Amino acid sequence: MIRFLSLLVGLFLFLSAAADAQERVWVQVEANPTLGETEVSIRRYAAVIENVNGVRLRSGWYAIALGPFTEEVASEELRRLLRTGLIPRDSYLADGRDYIGQFWPIGANTLAATPVAPGQADPEPEPEVEQLVIVPVETELPDETPAEARRSERALDRPAREALQIAMQWFGFYNSGIDGAFGSGTRRAMGDWQASQGYEPTGILTTRQRAELLDSYQEELDSVGLQVVRDDAAGIEMQLPMARVAFSRFEPPFVHYDNTDNSGVRVLLISQEGTRATLHGLYDIMQTLEIVPLEGAREKRNNDFTLTGQNDDLHSYTYARLNDGLIKGFTITWKPEEADLMNKIARFMRDSFTPVGSTALDETLGQAPEDERIDLMAGLEIRQPILSRSGFFVDPNGSILTTGEAVSQCKRITLGGSTTIEANVVAQDDALGLAVLRPTSAQAPINYAAFLDGVPRLRGQIAVAGFSFEGALGAPTLSFGTLEDLRGLNGEEELTRLAVSVLPGDSGGPVLDASGTVLGMLLPSQSDGSRLLPDGVNFAADAEAIEFLLREAGVSPRKAMADGLVAPEDLALLAADMTVLVSCWE
Repeated sequence: MIRFLSLLVGLFLFLSAAADAQERVWVQVEANPTLGETEVSIRRYAAVIENVNGVRLRSGWYAIALGPFTEEVASEELRRLLRTGLIPRDSYLADGRDYIGQFWPIGANTLAATPVAPGQADPEPEPEVEQLVIVPVETELPDETPAEARRSERALDRPAREALQIAMQWFGFYNSGIDGAFGSGTRRAMGDWQASQGYEPTGILTTRQRAELLDSYQEELDSVGLQVVRDDAAGIEMQLPMARVAFSRFEPPFVHYDNTDNSGVRVLLISQEGTRATLHGLYDIMQTLEIVPLEGAREKRNNDFTLTGQNDDLHSYTYARLNDGLIKGFTITWKPEEADLMNKIARFMRDSFTPVGSTALDETLGQAPEDERIDLMAGLEIRQPILSRSGFFVDPNGSILTTGEAVSQCKRITLGGSTTIEANVVAQDDALGLAVLRPTSAQAPINYAAFLDGVPRLRGQIAVAGFSFEGALGAPTLSFGTLEDLRGLNGEEELTRLAVSVLPGDSGGPVLDASGTVLGMLLPSQSDGSRLLPDGVNFAADAEAIEFLLREAGVSPRKAMADGLVAPEDLALLAADMTVLVSCWE
């Protein structure tokens, strides 16, 4: 009899509990795989709806549920909220059997709470508008003690922990691997982030701080629309800031993604076949382009290179690498005022950069631009110097004599057609307009000047070697004429007067006699605007004046006697080995 009564009591309690559980009905509005994104959504719903709860599901996901209600109230709540547009159209009634724990509100436990029955809650008035839209509203999450924060932190799954590490890495506080483990490095990063935001640096983020960190991170990502893009033509997959750029055109070896919002952000995908020599050639070519400013770190290795550039108007980052005969990479540019954000974007792009496929960009893709010019390369502006003049080697160590005009107010001086061989001014004669340069890297010229030891022959034939067209031609031009006087028009003994037709680019070039001996250096036109000299009247600094400056610069000039005649074609070869293009850059 006692056993029978016990069974009846147990059965009654079981049925009562089951009935009670069935009475608790929830309106489930959303489910997400990570805690972090669920916490962000909860704040939006809690700003406009009551009875919002965050619960863990048996599947490992996280849900947002309203309630608990009786079935009648839950059905009415679902209909009302759907009419107002406050919850998604796919929201539904749930019995809560999959809810195994609650993480929001912090410290609450509504899973066993008495459900709201009819008449217990005053119905909310229907809104006057037909449709309401949920918008992010900043609401205050409760703050926590370190102990409470650590307890709420234990509910985070690995993706949620990794998301916090990624966000701290984004803002520069964390620089280790993304592993979801909150070790000493992660704790230190958390403390540093807290200190930067004015919080006590406990090294344990509260629920509110975690939401704030993730919100800030997501806000920056949203501002550029960072998303994975696969460009099959280039054979590249990577994250691109698609809120800022859109595909524009093919101009092999580049795919252009041009700016869409006037922010100055621009992306190039690089894709071509090649060898290590091709890669290193691309490294040099990229530095001649306006999109790669001269200031910035450069790194060239056997199979890849990195270029950073910045000036007052533009910043850029370029990366390219060689693999299995294919060179692939990218460049991104931005305005200096967005440097903090875009440097992070560039890092994400580099980390996500993945060559795909086994081919490079088809060289036949795209059309030739209508404004194709010599100063364009695949639609990109080639950087141009302020001016280019001529110079010539004066010793076996690569010292160069040129005109002071070529180096006046230059931020940077380069030699030859390469923009990477630089030189510095080591001596200058402003009165005569002479300058001596020394390359920053060792140079071994094929030939260098031999200055005439003696008096040149008056009205003898001379030739001026120079880059008449300022580098448009790859070799110097020879302009022939005669030596008209051993002095200037006003009797200047350091000058000689020439009868020869030259261009501004020839200034700084050597003046040679018929034997190939150097008589002097061509000076720029001496017109002062008040008088115009006849065509072909030009002047040169004589050998004696040049030698004086060279010795001041520590250069011992080579001397020679005029010895026979040299055929014009041999003179051209001799001059080409001696003469060098000197370019002045801002």
